Amino acid sequence: MKAALLSLALFGGQLVTPASARMPTLNIDALCKARSAGDRLMKLPEAQSVADCIRDETDAKQALSSKAWGDAQRSIRGRCASEIFELETRSYLDLLTCIQMVEGAKSQATDTSNTSKKRKTK
Repeated sequence: MKAALLSLALFGGQLVTPASARMPTLNIDALCKARSAGDRLMKLPEAQSVADCIRDETDAKQALSSKAWGDAQRSIRGRCASEIFELETRSYLDLLTCIQMVEGAKSQATDTSNTSKKRKTK
């Protein structure tokens, strides 16, 4: 029994795909219909039609799956995926925006750091 648990611990961990390795699967139709229903319930003008919402979410999903998700660091993917579930937005557009913002902030911090180093050497 202990040997089985040990081999599962050693080798079984490789069979599990970390959450941040795979792009989350989200229900775009349900998201967009819920947003529209929420607007109607609050007697607000519809911020975006269901069709436009679905189009934007589909475009964001394609951008994520074609490049942004795979190019982002694992820690960034995990952080952003966690945020969309914690904030209950569950939106590809929010996920893409989060990744772009975090990566933009990181590259801006790197640029600032490099500029500071150049100033010190002059």
